[in-house]
Amino acid sequence: MVISAMGKETDQLLRLAGRISSAPPGREMDMLITAGERKAVALMCMALAEMGVPAHSFTGSQAGFLTDTNHENAKILEIRPERIRQALSEGIVPVVAGSQGVSTDRNVTFLGRGGSDTTAVALAHALGAEMCELYTDVSGVFSADPRVVPSATKMSSISFDELLEMTATGCPKPAMRSVEVAHNHRVPLHIRSAFTWEPGTLVVEDPLAAETATNAAQSQQESDMERPIIRAVTHDQSESKVTVVDVPDKPGVSAVLFRALADEGVNVDMIVQNVSEEGCTDISFTVPTEDLGRAEAVLRDGVMDRLGARSMLADESIGKVSVIGAGMKSNPGVAATMFETLADNHINIEMISTSAIRISCVVHTDKTEEAVQHLHTAFGLDG
Repeated sequence: MVISAMGKETDQLLRLAGRISSAPPGREMDMLITAGERKAVALMCMALAEMGVPAHSFTGSQAGFLTDTNHENAKILEIRPERIRQALSEGIVPVVAGSQGVSTDRNVTFLGRGGSDTTAVALAHALGAEMCELYTDVSGVFSADPRVVPSATKMSSISFDELLEMTATGCPKPAMRSVEVAHNHRVPLHIRSAFTWEPGTLVVEDPLAAETATNAAQSQQESDMERPIIRAVTHDQSESKVTVVDVPDKPGVSAVLFRALADEGVNVDMIVQNVSEEGCTDISFTVPTEDLGRAEAVLRDGVMDRLGARSMLADESIGKVSVIGAGMKSNPGVAATMFETLADNHINIEMISTSAIRISCVVHTDKTEEAVQHLHTAFGLDG
């Protein structure tokens, strides 16, 4: 069992740190934040013991998680789960603190928000588990956020690629990194509710084969012909748009801009460069709103001068809406349907990006949820 901190424990710890320091050292932040998981595993083992179930708690380092030296968002390098295997062989339930490990320089590290999912999937791979079950406060993966689209339907199964796109474009659970680990190491996932025993959503390489093989999904089996082209509509209102105005249109400009942002750890998502006019162009890109201040600081701190740009604009009033489905690779007209649906409902598109199984549009934040509702209906996903 891998568990995370209780309730709002992590938020409370972050608030405490903020009261003490405006820029707390990363090493100490990791030591502080991971305390929430350590408290939770000890209490869980006490609860299991009260029920007559033998259980031992393990920190990330005790469980064998070796990470890089990045603080607050460390990456797993290796897992040495000997102590976990020993506990299992002795009939003891190992309860592992999620989202943490020990770095190569022997410091406690935090894997980032949602890191308990990543811990669970990585441990499942290391132990050779048949499946990793991720228990959440929802009963599975839905075709849209049920709070926005009440008619959204739960999917009995979905592919790794589709779920990766969903988590990258606003689907909050499971954590995107956990899906990446599951995909890379072929660990089947079962996303399900912590409050009921109803089947959730299976995440596998071939969803159709999984549906055929499991009776739990029998009522929702889909043939290749019936399977919808689009599986889900997601949205994200946590990004902002930055536009660098009147940049000289010459080789190397984009390299200078995005290298400077990357060096400061600013994650850039969508990028659009306008057609050059009179030797100049505008470059727009989106970043997480929490990184907007850092992005603006990078640009003001010499990058604008190096680029020869006239000005910079920032817009926090945007939302991203995406349609996702492996079926769009072999079905023309998905983009046309999406754009027509938005146009028919007077929703203006500011930016567009695509992948093999996803189309994303940036719209005004006030229109985001409306766009999700109309697209969910247009692609026949309403339950």
